[in-house]
Amino acid sequence: MKFDSRRSNVIARNGMVATSQPLAAMAGMRMLLAGGKAADAAVAAAAALNVVEPFSTGVGGDVFALVWSARDERVYALNASGRSPAAADAEFLRGKGLRAIPDDSAYAVTAPGAVSGWQALLDRFGAMSMSDALQPAIEYAANGYPVSEIIAFQWAGAEDRLKRRHPSGNELLLNGRAPKRGETMRMHTLAATLRTIAAGGAAAFYEGEPAARIAEFVQQQGGWLTSDDMARHTHTWEQPISANYRGVDVWQCPPNNQGANVLLALNIAEGFDIGAMGAHSAQRHHHLIECARLALTDGMYHITDPERMRIDVGDLISKPYAAERRRLIRNDRAMADVPVGVKPPDGDTVYISCIDGEGNACSLINSVFSDFGTGLVVPETGIALHSRGASFSLDAAHPNALEPRKRPFHTLIPGIATKAGQLWLSYGVMGTVQQAQGQLQALSNMIDFGMTPQEALDAPRFSYRPLEGEIGLERRIHGRVADALRALGHRIVVKDAHPLYFGGGQIIARDADSGALTGGSEPRNDGCALGW
Repeated sequence: MKFDSRRSNVIARNGMVATSQPLAAMAGMRMLLAGGKAADAAVAAAAALNVVEPFSTGVGGDVFALVWSARDERVYALNASGRSPAAADAEFLRGKGLRAIPDDSAYAVTAPGAVSGWQALLDRFGAMSMSDALQPAIEYAANGYPVSEIIAFQWAGAEDRLKRRHPSGNELLLNGRAPKRGETMRMHTLAATLRTIAAGGAAAFYEGEPAARIAEFVQQQGGWLTSDDMARHTHTWEQPISANYRGVDVWQCPPNNQGANVLLALNIAEGFDIGAMGAHSAQRHHHLIECARLALTDGMYHITDPERMRIDVGDLISKPYAAERRRLIRNDRAMADVPVGVKPPDGDTVYISCIDGEGNACSLINSVFSDFGTGLVVPETGIALHSRGASFSLDAAHPNALEPRKRPFHTLIPGIATKAGQLWLSYGVMGTVQQAQGQLQALSNMIDFGMTPQEALDAPRFSYRPLEGEIGLERRIHGRVADALRALGHRIVVKDAHPLYFGGGQIIARDADSGALTGGSEPRNDGCALGW
């Protein structure tokens, strides 16, 4: 039995865009209608989300993307995450009595990589210029747009973060407060920044006035980032990693993001007959929760800058390692604690999914991490600086310890899935710690239970919260399931559906024979899938 869907799937053939805000989806669709490709649509949507969902994303954040090239019939992985400043000093922070990097401090600012990622996608896989791709975002910022419902709610929750940090936070507020549903919001300073990028591309951002303003402001706030750190930033094209789950090849970006967590969780889950347990059952939830707990424990410890990792990611996502971890899972009892697998055996965020009529796909995730990142807004630019550096550990012995010129552990994970060597899904689930386990649940819904994209997103979710040691269950999950999981030893907390807790996903599926596209969009936020 499948979960009831609360939206219809969107079905089209010439192209599709799915993301968390309709105006941003329309920005991407404008690129497709003008002859652009999936990469052009993804960049246009990402830039638009900087304006219409600014607490989640923007030029002050980072980007990861997976691209399926229909011509090459292969997946490409883009890492446009920034590195810590050359002057980053963990000992200095420990001397101040800090045990973690505050996510609202200038110490949490690493070089923002988003603009370099946009440029890289357009240059390699696009047909449009940066000026073309940013035009919808510039129009929204300069001319104004009506704020959508759930985004207005989330903006209000982040209002204090902007107001307490610096007067320039008002650049992202309306008359000193968060805009309400339906109110028109304009961002003139952000529009000017986007025009600079549109005219000069990534070079204008990293080597021009925006970089100088960012560096000067961060240093005024006590941080380390310099103009040289900005100028030295580079994106990288990486070899994607993958695992096969019941005949489906699931593709992820390699570290420093947590894509390996998805693959490890799927490898562990593959050893159980999840489909036979029933989509609604406590046993299905129990086994997937345990798979997620093991995968997140390993990933959050081991994953860091790939040049500094102490283990090989291939070992971490291997089938033999998953088999070792699977032995810790019992049918009749939750794990009391989850030990890190020390040595494998040898052997807030926006997500955008786009597929064009040629069958190219771009799965992109762009984020400033916390609400408005650090809450630090660079004066006269509208740029909210991300807080990704807060992911570094101040424990010198930790693999993800803060060091100069280092990429931190990242939660951002776009996804692509293929069948028999052909594109099947461009998908993702945003939401910090929820991303990997959200992907696990959505993929299980489609592969184990044959759900459509919209059904897979509508289905109730769990959320394992490592810091709190609890499992959140959506209230729509039957109370008997919650009771049964508690009896197994899980610490269950029942929650109302919310995109910040249970994640926000987008899925587009492509039929390899007909080219038909079937899209679903997260019902817990304001987004939609658009096709033509």
